[in-house]
Amino acid sequence: MALFPTAPVRIGLLIDFPTADGGAELEANLRRGVDEVAATGRLDRDLEFLPAEATGLPMGTEHAVVGGLRDLDAAGCLAVIGPAVSDNGLIVAPLADQAELVCLNYTGGERTRGRYGFHYQVGSLEEEPVLLAQRLAGRGLRRPAVLFDRSPVGRRYFEYFDASVEPAGLEIVGAVGISAVSDDAAASLTRLRAQEPDSLVYLGLGVSSRPVALGLAATGWNVPVVANSALMFGYIRGDWRDGWAGWEYVDIVADDNDRRRRLAEVAPGAAAGPMGCAAVDMGRLLAEGLARADHLTRAGLRDALETVKRLPATCGHEGTTLTFGQYDHGALHGDYLVLRTWVDGRSVQVTA
Repeated sequence: MALFPTAPVRIGLLIDFPTADGGAELEANLRRGVDEVAATGRLDRDLEFLPAEATGLPMGTEHAVVGGLRDLDAAGCLAVIGPAVSDNGLIVAPLADQAELVCLNYTGGERTRGRYGFHYQVGSLEEEPVLLAQRLAGRGLRRPAVLFDRSPVGRRYFEYFDASVEPAGLEIVGAVGISAVSDDAAASLTRLRAQEPDSLVYLGLGVSSRPVALGLAATGWNVPVVANSALMFGYIRGDWRDGWAGWEYVDIVADDNDRRRRLAEVAPGAAAGPMGCAAVDMGRLLAEGLARADHLTRAGLRDALETVKRLPATCGHEGTTLTFGQYDHGALHGDYLVLRTWVDGRSVQVTA
């Protein structure tokens, strides 16, 4: 028994996207990462996770996200994991800096970072479009049409895809924006088909990817499709996978990653998809920050996180690392974006 009892470190979970379990699986995988660091004997107290369900944009509201973060702040959380959606990361970033509260989000947008805002890139609004443009060029597809969400996510993706086409030798022949929560994409697809593109690019959060797949099937348009990391929705929506058959998309899990392989040996469910792997890594990052902090305050944790360098990542191709630094609050470094496709209900890595 310890001579003096210690209070647990309270960590908030900002759940901005609806989940069936209220964040239980996220917490379990975060704890896997924390336990890995705790096993080294460098953590001197327990962690307590406090979830706050606050459905944000595009389905919910800004008010819910702001209220959820303020509740976690008032509850004395030393740090917060979340949000998951870039729309809400843009809301949280300035609030985290104002509250001087470390927030480690797992969105795709680099603009969600700040003085207290850290970022585990579950995809990248800015880098994925470059990879997709290069992939189209490599396949000899030069005249893409683009269907994108009318949202901060979709517009950011399109902005960077547009900037990538000329260096890749492509020409966008048509672009149409649709609602991020659209349930019918047939009219938009008809407009794009009239431009006679040789390929279709889908860019968005992912909710609208289902009606895009249904619209292609309904109109009989058999066109090569590439998509951003929205198709990671397939890990939780098995009924959507067949509609994406043949589409290539961006993921963050790779079959050649040794850490992921070793995780699969002890926790196959966690290693099966990007969110489990990312949560384990975020738990490791958080625990590394706590283990390194000389002053167990919010500012002390922020400073300690900036000393984390070159931890092998569970996501990305082998060799991807986790590193933070001053003015560098994006966790994943290296070849962390992975081309995959859905085949017979399974995500299969693409060999370019």
